[in-house]
Amino acid sequence: MSAVTTSARTRRRASNAAWFVSPFLVLLAIWLVAIPAGNVSERTFPSVGSVVEAFADTAGSGELWKAASASLARVLVGAAIAVVVGVPFGILMGVSRGVSTFFSPLLRFSVALAGIAWVPIATLWLGYNNRAVVFIVFNAVFFAIVYNTMLGVRQIDTSLLRAARSLGAGRSRMLWEIYLPGAAPSIATGVRVGMGFAWRGLIAAEMIATSTGLGYSLFLARQYYETEVIVLMMITIGVLWLAMDRWMLRPLERRTVERWGEQSPVAG
Repeated sequence: MSAVTTSARTRRRASNAAWFVSPFLVLLAIWLVAIPAGNVSERTFPSVGSVVEAFADTAGSGELWKAASASLARVLVGAAIAVVVGVPFGILMGVSRGVSTFFSPLLRFSVALAGIAWVPIATLWLGYNNRAVVFIVFNAVFFAIVYNTMLGVRQIDTSLLRAARSLGAGRSRMLWEIYLPGAAPSIATGVRVGMGFAWRGLIAAEMIATSTGLGYSLFLARQYYETEVIVLMMITIGVLWLAMDRWMLRPLERRTVERWGEQSPVAG
């Protein structure tokens, strides 16, 4: 790789990074100016300094890392279960018109209820613990993965399917060599969309079902009117999601598309 190419790539990455952080810097500048200028009470909305102090306190005591790690673990476990269950089910719906016809109305019905709406009944079934929160995360991710996997299978070139069958490919080879690779870009998109839903469900579930995590910290701070902690937790949730999306989900989606073909963006 030539030095010119490397330099151009470095400049492009720096430019992309600058464009990415610029709206946050503008928002921070407005926050720094507007709160003192408007003489806004700390109980209404905290100053930047108060949030920085809250960060130093919670990070120093270890509370922030404990809450963040608990929330991350629940998201990853719930999403992993959703992938393991949702991908095979989505492939089955994509392959079988009968299964798809039967389950599609139920799937569309459930999409509107996925995630937060299940919190009350999840606590009744599973109690106030990690299992209820993981179930909510699973529920939020599952439908996005199933829907996108089903559409990904249906978008596989029919000539490729006929060729594989004419060459005697069995069900196992069709699954591992045709359906999974063919639907992989859509599956990756489903995981990315579903993870966004997962964080929303996670925060709501943690407010009700557990005594640890970022959602619970938000809820607890509200009880004591600690607006600086509330804003800090909101920022932490946003940063974690952005980091996960930018450094894990987005590269996964891009590499999947590069490896297995063009992507058709769909939403769950």
